[in-house]
Amino acid sequence: MVKELTHDFKVADLSLADWGRKEIAIAESEMPGLMSLRRQYGHQKPLQGARITGCIHMTIETAVLIETLIELGAEVRWSSCNIYSTQDHAAAALAAKGILFSLGKGKQKRNIMNASREP
Repeated sequence: MVKELTHDFKVADLSLADWGRKEIAIAESEMPGLMSLRRQYGHQKPLQGARITGCIHMTIETAVLIETLIELGAEVRWSSCNIYSTQDHAAAALAAKGILFSLGKGKQKRNIMNASREP
């Protein structure tokens, strides 16, 4: 179920979050390296204090990467680099957890960098 959000995000359809969450669970089983990092270092939070901003295709696999970075302690803000390759269900699943910041079409690099400085 999608909860009411107060976080800043821009996704096509938040109702796709449950589908995205199911696909993320499948992808996790196919990404043993990232899952190993979570298990081995998640409790230590080695990225605590790190602020990571990314801009790459928003796919299910990217969602697994983002959640791994967060599990390792990083504060993550993300933008999709291409609205045509964005998997809307992946973006919605992250937005439903309050962890996605996605810039819309036509934003420039400086907007991404400014977004990384916002709380």
